[in-house]
Amino acid sequence: MSNVSVPPPKCLQKPLEVPHRHMFGPGPSNVPPRILEAGANPVIGHMHSEIFEIMSDIKSGIQYMFQTQNNMTLAVSGTGHTAMECAIFNTVEPGESVLAAVNGIWGERAAEMAERIGARVNTIVAPPGGFFTNAEIEQALSKYRPVLFFLAHGESSTGVLHPLDGIGQLCHKYNCLFLVDSVASIGGAPVYMDQQEVDILYTGSQKVLNAPPGTAPISFSDRACQKIFNRTSKPVSFFLDLSWLANYWGCDGKPSRIYHHTGPVTAFYSLRESLAVLVEEGLENSWERHKEVAEYFHSGLESMGLKLFVKEKKARLPTVTTIVAPHGYDWKEITTYIMKTHNLEISGGLGPSVGLVLRVGLMGCNSTKANVDMVLAALRDALKHCHKSKV
Repeated sequence: MSNVSVPPPKCLQKPLEVPHRHMFGPGPSNVPPRILEAGANPVIGHMHSEIFEIMSDIKSGIQYMFQTQNNMTLAVSGTGHTAMECAIFNTVEPGESVLAAVNGIWGERAAEMAERIGARVNTIVAPPGGFFTNAEIEQALSKYRPVLFFLAHGESSTGVLHPLDGIGQLCHKYNCLFLVDSVASIGGAPVYMDQQEVDILYTGSQKVLNAPPGTAPISFSDRACQKIFNRTSKPVSFFLDLSWLANYWGCDGKPSRIYHHTGPVTAFYSLRESLAVLVEEGLENSWERHKEVAEYFHSGLESMGLKLFVKEKKARLPTVTTIVAPHGYDWKEITTYIMKTHNLEISGGLGPSVGLVLRVGLMGCNSTKANVDMVLAALRDALKHCHKSKV
């Protein structure tokens, strides 16, 4: 008599079916065939010399993308949240002061992560669609004296591209590390990690890079490393402990690498290929293309009578556009109609922007004028067919 009491699930006796879809939400974005094919290469060992060579290529690509010469540059196994935790868990000890700039969901998340490890967390808050002046940031740095200041460069929940110039210098004036989230912006808007004195910068693989979700590039300045490697207590996470990750990625100068975790080798292939695509186009060309396509999209939206959520042009994120939710319509009905009728994903708001906006992401290979025309046609169609209240 069999001891197997749970029968084989019928759902797994059918072949896998995944639809093709236009991924024009805030991420993930479509993965082009070239990057999909790279990820289909044979699996080899995560401690094989060929993998270490691929990891070295990835490190060089991240240094180019971030515009940094930091030796402590690698990709965390996980999404952008993993990199956010890696940054916070390694730099902050219980009882230390952390300052988070909150103008959307990512500042909220960073504050919660720091709270969970026992930091004393303070925030400066701007309304959704807003950003901070350097004077406001300096005032908070002077008041709270944090060891770490968090800022989202590309706030994808509200569509804000936050200025970075001068903030790193202010942080260092107050002996504070500058942590920047560039998940929604890197490759689509200028970032100069070394020049702008950013101490920790991270991103995700699934936005402008057009790789599958699951790897998160991150880099640490020498100043950040000095703080991290002179802690009085171990980081709360073994998996994200930078001393172990530094060894696995060959960043610690030691002659041999010790097993820490099984790196996602096929995700490394995809990430390397996505960085190669960016290198071939060139950073400045990629920034310019995203800017031109975003401006073309914005003028198209305004000609339809729709309003952009971020009022100041210079503060609009070129990768993720936030549109004021059209008056009288249910935003969920619009996004559902567009998905069903046009096989195209756009999203509603997230966190503080829920109910206020529609979000459209045109990132990496998706950032084209042809795709803008497709989105505008889908929005026109939805506004024609979705219910509009007369109130």
